[in-house]
Amino acid sequence: MFDNTYKDRKVLITGHTGFKGSWLTLWLSQMGAEITGYSLQPPTEPNHFQLLDMGIDSVIGDVRDMDQVKQVFQEQRPEIVFHLAAQAIVRRSYKDPVETLTSNVLGTVNVLEAARSIGTVRAIVNVTSDKCYKNREWPWGYREIDALGGYDPYSASKGWAEIVTSCWRDSFFNPKYYGKTHQTLLASARAGNVIGGGDWAPDRLIPDIMRAVHQQKKLKIRNPQATRPWQHVLEPLSGYLLLGQQLLRGQKEFAESWNFGPSEGENIAVGEIVDHVKKAWQEFDYEINQTPDQPHEAGMLRLDCSKARAKLNWSPVWGGKDTLAKTAKWYRAFYESSEVQSMDNLKSYFADAKRKHLIWAEE
Repeated sequence: MFDNTYKDRKVLITGHTGFKGSWLTLWLSQMGAEITGYSLQPPTEPNHFQLLDMGIDSVIGDVRDMDQVKQVFQEQRPEIVFHLAAQAIVRRSYKDPVETLTSNVLGTVNVLEAARSIGTVRAIVNVTSDKCYKNREWPWGYREIDALGGYDPYSASKGWAEIVTSCWRDSFFNPKYYGKTHQTLLASARAGNVIGGGDWAPDRLIPDIMRAVHQQKKLKIRNPQATRPWQHVLEPLSGYLLLGQQLLRGQKEFAESWNFGPSEGENIAVGEIVDHVKKAWQEFDYEINQTPDQPHEAGMLRLDCSKARAKLNWSPVWGGKDTLAKTAKWYRAFYESSEVQSMDNLKSYFADAKRKHLIWAEE
């Protein structure tokens, strides 16, 4: 995969103990990368990272701690950095906006500065969020050139993380001077809502559904009309890895911001998702609970991923129905037989990508 770009490559992943970070760690480990992870302790019990038991070099720390971040970079001297560490829950950002902003903004500054200080980093992929855009509740997708913003502290923090990324790229990693005054290419990646096995974070739809099924409780749904660019967690990861591959090759035209989301027409409302899960898992039941004192959450959010399709030759592998079916199957296998199907999912994803002749899956 990815033309063996990551085999024996020194990779640093921040946020490797989180949901998306653990899946990225699994994928890179299967490609033979030399991985160091830097993150807080796994956020839940159970958690995907510990279930995988990959045996990588795992450093527990906080991206807000500049001294420790720099120490890890100096000791490990990575060639590529995937920065995923963040406070990633919208509703939690209302409860602790300071934690959210310092983690997501100052944490990004610390990672970029640490990378700048050592001279070995050739590529950085900073993962932000589709919520970095100023949400106008448009029925069409946001493009990379659209305005940044944020109603809630989480969304604002991701908009600022994008501004920080743009600032460091212009000021210190300017592609015009690549190979002359520096050797680092910096890109940002904005993905939609990811789902898949191994997520137990609070206030996320799929984990909330699976907990309700396991505990035989009726789930309360806040906003069944809310529409999001749902996708399997492996979809944006394939985009991040493809983007990292181009940066490592010195392709400076890819040192930009990129959207990674589902195909047009695959955006799904919350109500549709819970109905689909109920068909696959009859034990699941829910009720609508729309109370006036709920914090603001976006109703409509879509991404325009035409840039990634046209310039990176990236496209999704699984549609919404396949994604939901595989996710439900993962949790059923875990709760009924303690089986972790993540490696099977990765193999299936790769096989389907090969059948679609996607560029990163070609041999």
